[in-house]
Amino acid sequence: MTASPSHLKQTPLNAAHRRMGGRMVDFGGWDMPVQYPLGTVEEHLRTRTRTGLFDVSHMGEIDVRGADAIPFINRLCSNDVTKLVDGQAHYSALTTPAGTVVDDLLVYRFGPEHLMLVVNASTTEKDWDWINEHLTGEAVELKNVSADYCQIALQGPDALGILQQLTATPLAEIKYYHFRNGEVDGVPSIISRTGYTGEDGFEVYAAADQAERLWNRILDAGQYDTPEGVVPCGLAARNTLRLESAMALYGHEIDETTTLFEANLGWICKLNKGDFTGREALARQKAEGVKRRLVGFEVTERGIARDEQDVLIDGARVGRVTSGSPAPYLKKNIGLAYVPAEYAHEGQQFEIDVRGRLVGARVVATPFYKRERGATKP
Repeated sequence: MTASPSHLKQTPLNAAHRRMGGRMVDFGGWDMPVQYPLGTVEEHLRTRTRTGLFDVSHMGEIDVRGADAIPFINRLCSNDVTKLVDGQAHYSALTTPAGTVVDDLLVYRFGPEHLMLVVNASTTEKDWDWINEHLTGEAVELKNVSADYCQIALQGPDALGILQQLTATPLAEIKYYHFRNGEVDGVPSIISRTGYTGEDGFEVYAAADQAERLWNRILDAGQYDTPEGVVPCGLAARNTLRLESAMALYGHEIDETTTLFEANLGWICKLNKGDFTGREALARQKAEGVKRRLVGFEVTERGIARDEQDVLIDGARVGRVTSGSPAPYLKKNIGLAYVPAEYAHEGQQFEIDVRGRLVGARVVATPFYKRERGATKP
């Protein structure tokens, strides 16, 4: 087992990934497994049909406490934090004055004076600086607690049954995008019914020094190494799973050049909640209409679209692919792309420049994959 490169950050599960044969790569300055010996396709399919286990401990956590915690974060984020109740989370975005995206994040409400923000690994420091720069004397205490936590995601139809073996918390009672404080294998944990795969499942936050214990106990409970057991999954499967579910990835579908309405994220943009950073620009764009829009597409000819490839209509470059890949469960080649608004309708045909060869594609409805209701096993 080779050592992790010294210049890369490591999650608390780095040694475990290496022992299990994870192929490690530099992911935004983190030494992370891109896949395990079974391979990306099997990891993807097992998550869709049984369960996959993911290390997402590289994600950042920012603790926000104080009498002004809710109004302060509500001023920086597009979604309405005041609508959250204790034990609930929601998806939101930190927005610039232009209505573009500093980062997308989850906001957890523990109480009227306590929130936790879960942000992307590559943007944690940027987000921390952004949030601090916008303090204007509010009664708020901020703390970057990213190093304190591990975060382990168990996703798929068997997730509830596997995790329930390790906790007395009644998991079936936790609604989607809600969470509870409890214990997993005796370890104090935040148990959140959230994920980034399009499947039902849970994300467990616990003390970083308990990561290997929880990882190994979940593998044991899920009968790892059996044909239908839980499998550890790397970054590649996490990416193809979220793409099938048409979930945005920061740095691809969203960044500081894209607005929420362009990215079809108007549902997390609550213009009627009162003032927030970027509200004026977003309200204006909603009224005037967007000039470009993110669409989902299927490749209609032989070829695989990849990130950053050009989209052409009638020979003219009109946009770019933000994410493109084979979809293992759907057995299609799919992707997301920005195109002018007049072309952003189902059935629109276009071409993609795949390494100098033009390959046909058409706009389709998203998400490409949506799990059936009741697809969770007790």
